[in-house]
Amino acid sequence: MIVTVTLNAALDVTWEVAELRPRTSHRVLAAHERAGGKGINVARVLAFLGHSPIVTGLTGGPTGRLIHDGLRSSGIDASLVSVAGESRRTVTVVSRDDGDATVFNGLGPEVTATEWAAFVTHYAATVRGASVVVLSGSTPPGLPPDAYAVLIRVAAEAGALTVLDTSGPALTAALEAGPDVIKPNAAELAEVTGCADPVAAVTELRRRGARTVVASAGPDGLRAVTPNGAWLAAPPALLSGNPTGAGDACVAAIASGLAARAAWPDILREAVALSAAAVPCATAGEVDPSVYSQFRQEVRVAELAPPCHR
Repeated sequence: MIVTVTLNAALDVTWEVAELRPRTSHRVLAAHERAGGKGINVARVLAFLGHSPIVTGLTGGPTGRLIHDGLRSSGIDASLVSVAGESRRTVTVVSRDDGDATVFNGLGPEVTATEWAAFVTHYAATVRGASVVVLSGSTPPGLPPDAYAVLIRVAAEAGALTVLDTSGPALTAALEAGPDVIKPNAAELAEVTGCADPVAAVTELRRRGARTVVASAGPDGLRAVTPNGAWLAAPPALLSGNPTGAGDACVAAIASGLAARAAWPDILREAVALSAAAVPCATAGEVDPSVYSQFRQEVRVAELAPPCHR
């Protein structure tokens, strides 16, 4: 069983426009509205892969009810905890001209200490029997800085592997809990470590507690450094489109591979293929099956000399 956690769930609104231009009005050519947040997007991709993930997290207010109802109508098993505040909305404006996406992220509800304690209790019961727990996205206002560290430790006590996809102070505070996998992009690597060199940044993150780091290498694909080796997985071609959901698709592939106890080269091949398959899709949490089928046969995986060993 795979559990995905979205502490700052959202109602994702996507608007497609012909061309995105500053300081002018735009006609919306298509609009999409659905339950979102990174962990929820991961769960949708896991469902595409044949898993039956459980989604947990925090929601509140009328927007929170829309999120819950949207998950239920799409067949995703939701085990959410209600808070008094209103869940956030995100707005993504996608240009059909060049595929660029501009994203506006709400902060989310203010969560009280009592609400957080109730969630931790609920979460501890939810992850019993889980093989992998995915912790994704930002944290809403009011949560303690070590919120993800707490959840990582609870999952480890339950015998589950953890995959963490967050950034900034939330990532920094979580490292001491020893997440099994983290998935930063290049900007997050530099922000958290202060290292301009990505290899040095990965080394630093592992020194601080991350067991495996799967980092974006830009157009070169993904670089993974694990306790058992290091690899670079490269896509056969670059695709234009909406990259918003690529990272979530990557995390879904990692979680799926860990649950299956797959070898890291195979996990990375799937991660690059699924990431690419998300790019042609207008909304995060979706993948193009034809792109996925093609790319998973063509992704190149090369073994690297690891920068350090743990």
